[in-house]
Amino acid sequence: MFGFSPLVVLVVVLIFTSIKVLQEYERGVMFTLGRFSGVKGPGLILVIPGVQSMTRISLRTVVLDVPPQDIITRDNVTVKVNAVVYYRVMDASKAILQVENFYFATSQLSQTTLRSVLGKMELDDLLSNRDKINMELQHILDQDTEPWGVKVAKVEVKNVDLPVDMQRAMAKQAEAERERRAKVIHAEGELQASEKLSQAAVVLEKSPAGIQLRYLQTLTEISVDKNSTIVFPLPIEFMAALTRGKLNS
Repeated sequence: MFGFSPLVVLVVVLIFTSIKVLQEYERGVMFTLGRFSGVKGPGLILVIPGVQSMTRISLRTVVLDVPPQDIITRDNVTVKVNAVVYYRVMDASKAILQVENFYFATSQLSQTTLRSVLGKMELDDLLSNRDKINMELQHILDQDTEPWGVKVAKVEVKNVDLPVDMQRAMAKQAEAERERRAKVIHAEGELQASEKLSQAAVVLEKSPAGIQLRYLQTLTEISVDKNSTIVFPLPIEFMAALTRGKLNS
């Protein structure tokens, strides 16, 4: 049996504890005796215990769920708005050296920016201009997080929760708008129908035979309904001819 000296055991333990493996999407920010000494990875790296330290940073896209924020719009309507932010670390050294906790800092910045931007807008703009709002939020956040080595790729406003009384008012407004459109469409239809009837009257006035055919067509349409009594209108000219015949006799 061969014995191992404590020194050999200590060396073996130090070697195993100094070996670190970084994944493809990870980087290690290295510090030697407290001073920044570079960014390493991915793959196998050595960290000398007691002399060097390493902080792992993931370069994958992070999905940040911004909790609902109470916002008062420019037209004094209180709403709750939440959003989602997509960002990733582009410079691992800045993410460690320039800010204490870039995850927490980005989250807080997203909340304050959401309240600031939406508080300058009216409710109608907030509900109808989602794309414009998303682009403005993304631009502001990207500028503010750039010194931290963080890139904000996309911001999406998810839900806008309105007060109950505001929901009722908007529902009534939408119903009134639908009724207005229905009345306008009905009036336009009546106008077009009256114009066509006027044109038809001019044509029939020039053709007495056409008037007789129209009467017969009307009689056919009425008979389809199987009414017990049919009132068939006679032209005034026909009644006048009968009257003249009786007087002549």
